[in-house]
Amino acid sequence: METYDDDLRRFEAQGAMSLPVANHQGYVEQDGARIWYAAYGAGQPVILLHGGLGHGGNWGYQVPTLMDSGYHVVLIDSRGHGRSTRDARPYSYELMASDVLAVMDELHLEKVALVGWSDGACTALVIESMAPERVAGVFFFACNMDPSGTKEFAMTPVIQRCFDRHVKDYAQLSATPGMFGEFSDAVGLMQRTQPDYSAQDLAGIRVPVAIVHSEHDQFIKLEHAEYLARSIPNAEFVSLPGVSHFAPLQRPDQFNNAVLSFLGKIFKRI
Repeated sequence: METYDDDLRRFEAQGAMSLPVANHQGYVEQDGARIWYAAYGAGQPVILLHGGLGHGGNWGYQVPTLMDSGYHVVLIDSRGHGRSTRDARPYSYELMASDVLAVMDELHLEKVALVGWSDGACTALVIESMAPERVAGVFFFACNMDPSGTKEFAMTPVIQRCFDRHVKDYAQLSATPGMFGEFSDAVGLMQRTQPDYSAQDLAGIRVPVAIVHSEHDQFIKLEHAEYLARSIPNAEFVSLPGVSHFAPLQRPDQFNNAVLSFLGKIFKRI
């Protein structure tokens, strides 16, 4: 029986489930930063891209399931997040997309599936625009592709618990543990001003995409998710009932089943 953490009390206290032992982990020196990555399992390659202010360990409930299902799973701490460093330049999804491509080069991964959560989903679609030949498909969860897609922010107990966990993890993992405030402000600036894809940009996407929206998402409008699904050719719309922006932590089995269904479809085509 699945254990729920709908209010994120467990996540606030303990974080996600601990990651298994990696096959390989390390850093890539990339464009003014050191980007941390870790690889697990064997099979078709899947890169998991976490949300803003988080880190790769937030995928703790997903990695074992994907490994057991026969996938080669790669985690990356986004530039300036977790164990990865950054330089003085402003954050951008394009810069973080280039970091992911550098990790793919390091691991000799020619083509991968991308599972993106929030900021990680933005990065995934930017990777598709930069190097579509290297993307098998994008599982696009809980994210907007232009400023109209976001709701007016309102702090809730669930968001506060997630934020508090991010503060603790940043202090433990970051090379600049005392700079969470500056880090949060810089990421927030990116989120308020990027991305800004037009309907024409979306119509140019050629890889398989699943637009995945939670029933109670605190940040992304349902109508925006539906617009993305209409605007991206052949995109699939997936609704996750009973969960919010934090579905991978709240009800992992439900989220994992949606990911596995998508991966099964796209890798059958290759």
